[in-house]
Amino acid sequence: MEKILLRNIDVPDLHTLMVYKSRGGYGAWEKVVRSMKPEQLIDEVKASGLRGRGGAGFPTGMKWGFVPKDSPKPKYLVCNADESEPGTFKDRLLIEKDPHAVVEGTLIAAYAIQCHTAFIYIRGELAFGAKRLEQAVDEVAQAGSIGKNILGSGYDLDLIVHRGAGAYICGEETALLSSLEGGRGWPKVKPPFPATHGLFGCPTVVNNVETLAALPWILEHGAAAYAAMGTEKSKGTKLFSVGGHISKPGVYELEMGYPFKKFLEEHCGGVPNGRKLKGVIPGGGSMPVLRPDEIEKVNLDYESVQAAGSFLGSGGVIVMDDTTCMVRAAWNLARFFAHESCGQCSPCREGCHWMEKIFHRIENGAGEKDDLDLIINVSGNIMGNTICPFGDAAAMPAAAFVKKYRDEFEEHIAQKRCTVGKET
Repeated sequence: MEKILLRNIDVPDLHTLMVYKSRGGYGAWEKVVRSMKPEQLIDEVKASGLRGRGGAGFPTGMKWGFVPKDSPKPKYLVCNADESEPGTFKDRLLIEKDPHAVVEGTLIAAYAIQCHTAFIYIRGELAFGAKRLEQAVDEVAQAGSIGKNILGSGYDLDLIVHRGAGAYICGEETALLSSLEGGRGWPKVKPPFPATHGLFGCPTVVNNVETLAALPWILEHGAAAYAAMGTEKSKGTKLFSVGGHISKPGVYELEMGYPFKKFLEEHCGGVPNGRKLKGVIPGGGSMPVLRPDEIEKVNLDYESVQAAGSFLGSGGVIVMDDTTCMVRAAWNLARFFAHESCGQCSPCREGCHWMEKIFHRIENGAGEKDDLDLIINVSGNIMGNTICPFGDAAAMPAAAFVKKYRDEFEEHIAQKRCTVGKET
């Protein structure tokens, strides 16, 4: 399989402009700014079938097309580099190893919607990545590919790297925009959508790092070449961050639609130390866990994973072997989401902490028989009742752990302790 996003990842000093350009870097940007109209660019990306890689999977070209062309307000493009999903570290690899690909993709997207100020919003903890991006932007600006009258085209564009303060909620696009405006990172009610009322109330597009990094290749090789990869509805390639109980953890690039089980066993080396697979989360900590039997015929594309009862999400694959206590795993995730809830919506604010307390008491031997049904009830009252998807992100994994490993939870409650790997 031809790699798109990781094709140059191991090239020494790829983070420098000289090396990136020696590999064909910024050729797509020059082509776009010198010879393409925004409408042509949008149509090309639509034809490629590229979908957002941040988790939602929304068609990228269609998202750009929602921005009103005749708006008197400024337009903004924001690269969402606030990667904070548990188990996900793909964007970080691109940012630190291939920052110019992220910058070039951001420039291309900005040109598509004809904005003149773009931002890369990066998670505060990613200090090294932020430094790499800032260096890349400075190099490109000195070379004349950012700024006034870029490459003699008459098009002006400023690109600003902005560091967030490390809140998980700011990965949600409207919360990110609230933070970028200088306010608390609280999500906003939709509609109106950012395409018409985004940053500072102006038309705005927010795209993920991986989404934007794919654009240079698409513009170099053509939409048809990208659309030829993957499945009918999930085109191209996808990055997967693999961690947990696996022999070869890391970031992998696969063509969409690749068999999940084959990927874990052949590419990632399977579960080490002779242990058995007990569960796997396919798209980051906010997605429902799948049992081993559920991944037998699952392929790594949006539709197949959803049909199996979970979501592809950010592609953060978390592998758990048979030594894993699922009660503790559920509590660990619930504790994370309870801590990260912004508190704006009462179902999420109260429900996340409630679920965490229930999991905590089960884990510590004080669980009661009705606790499992209570978790299902609380999670059901959170889902679909919050401003942003955070509530669902906390509720879905909690309910999935209880439903799919109920016998283990019941045993834990009965014995008042963990019995995984121990004689009862």
